[in-house]
Amino acid sequence: MSSAPRDVTQLLFDWNNGDQQALDKLMPLVYDELRRLAASHLRRERRNHTLQTAALVNEAYLRLIDQTRANWQNRSQFFGVAAQMMRRILVDHARDHQTAKRGGGAPKLSLEEVIGASDEKSGEKDVDLIALDDALKDLAVFDPRQSRIVELRFFGGLELDEVAEAIGVSVSTVKREWNMAKAWLFNQLSRR
Repeated sequence: MSSAPRDVTQLLFDWNNGDQQALDKLMPLVYDELRRLAASHLRRERRNHTLQTAALVNEAYLRLIDQTRANWQNRSQFFGVAAQMMRRILVDHARDHQTAKRGGGAPKLSLEEVIGASDEKSGEKDVDLIALDDALKDLAVFDPRQSRIVELRFFGGLELDEVAEAIGVSVSTVKREWNMAKAWLFNQLSRR
């Protein structure tokens, strides 16, 4: 990630404490990273997707600054929430453009793109973004932390150490739960 973690974290603390100027200083520091995140998400979308990178960044940023109850802890948490916002925006957009038949117009991803499975067969099955969102919701019912790890890694593009910092666990815990979550998702998404 490109912005200085200490600078972003300090501005988030200042913003928490009511400093509106901190918010103005924050955007230039995080914009490039938000744009990278958005571009990464949109590369996985269908070619004729109507949502552009700048629009996704702007929509996510507007939702982020509207978080009046957020207690910003650090940079990783901020980008984790940004990833969650982008996921919601893209899923809402996919739902809006879906045809009457489930999955008819939803963006398709290979299982390899979704969970990074190494099984050669994984790339043969396409998964729509709505199915992935539904599977993550199912995962969250019995293991919210694993669902959050997938969200931060896949939608947030966070590294293992950044995920660990964002959710307050060790890197080894993140690795273990990331692998378990990928296996569970592979199983769930293969059935759909």
